[in-house]
Amino acid sequence: MCPNCRAFITTSDRVCPYCNEHVGPRYVERQPDLKIGGLIPQAQFTTVLILLINAGLFIATEWLSGSMGPNIALWAFGGKFGPSIWQEHQWWRLVTAGFLHGGMMHILMNSWALFQLGAQVEELFGTARYLAIYFCSTVGGFYLSAKMNPGLSIGSSAGIAGLIGAMIAFGVINRSTVGRMIRNFYLQSVVYMIAIGLLPGIDNWAHLGGITAGFVVAYLAGTPIHSTRPKEAMWRVLATACVLVTAFCFFMVYTHYPSPDQLR
Repeated sequence: MCPNCRAFITTSDRVCPYCNEHVGPRYVERQPDLKIGGLIPQAQFTTVLILLINAGLFIATEWLSGSMGPNIALWAFGGKFGPSIWQEHQWWRLVTAGFLHGGMMHILMNSWALFQLGAQVEELFGTARYLAIYFCSTVGGFYLSAKMNPGLSIGSSAGIAGLIGAMIAFGVINRSTVGRMIRNFYLQSVVYMIAIGLLPGIDNWAHLGGITAGFVVAYLAGTPIHSTRPKEAMWRVLATACVLVTAFCFFMVYTHYPSPDQLR
């Protein structure tokens, strides 16, 4: 894939036939001693940063779970809880819930899925669109969840589901054979995700809302191929806004952290 216009090119191309950008050697060619090149996707900085935030919050909530219980700790750190959102207007929970996890298996499974999908979506759509897709998917997923399932729920799977929706959107936009293969592959992933979501304790509404939001945003955004400078500047502004809103949501968690009397 061309690093400039992100059009599909062959491995032998050294100049992109679409935008005339010079293309460097492949990552594996630059690392001849890499024994497992290609087996583990190359995670970009954005995905790694999200994973680190998730890990830090997981450690904090696990530490506090010993004194106040896991559900109370997750609620105090901004987990999605319908009554708190609709009655107390704590809308920031629609964002912060996507960075919390309840248990080691939960965070490990979601981290691996995000590690894989994040690199792919960022490669196809660019960092700015990737941030917008992930943010909107998290909000959309937990909004639908709060409407349909008011109980406590958390996890990055809403955003991950949105990344799956984005890959399906890419397959719909790209009408080539590769695009059709990508679309069909991730449609199967949706079926598996919904099937697993039927198990007790899994919030399928967050998955469905995330997939829908991710598809819509990615379909409207398109890829950076043949994009214009004003449009790319717009997406950078939107991505910055998503980051600032997320930071503000965690600030609201801090300012509304419950007192010891409220935790009883």
